[in-house]
Amino acid sequence: ECAACHGVNLEGAPNWRERGADGLLPAPPHDETGHTWHHDNILLFQTTKLGGAGALALRGITNFQSGMPAFQDTLSDDDIWNVLAFIRSTWPERERTIQDGRNPVHN
Repeated sequence: ECAACHGVNLEGAPNWRERGADGLLPAPPHDETGHTWHHDNILLFQTTKLGGAGALALRGITNFQSGMPAFQDTLSDDDIWNVLAFIRSTWPERERTIQDGRNPVHN
């Protein structure tokens, strides 16, 4: 399901930085050229589960328009975490290290 928009090689949609005719930004790449690694794991999980607008609504941003659909009805929480782990595993060490630093430390 992810590859349909984000590409089979995590390359994202063409012209992903430019809004489409619908006013939405196309799917970004999930490799190091995109911005996925800029976000903490919880936001990535919530975005996948609840969709882009749903995830940001939890953070108080209620007027955000997103093309990212919610997958809560088609993917289990474990499936989502596994997909995110796969995506993170493809990033170079620099991006993984930076992204790791954006996650809360649990004791």
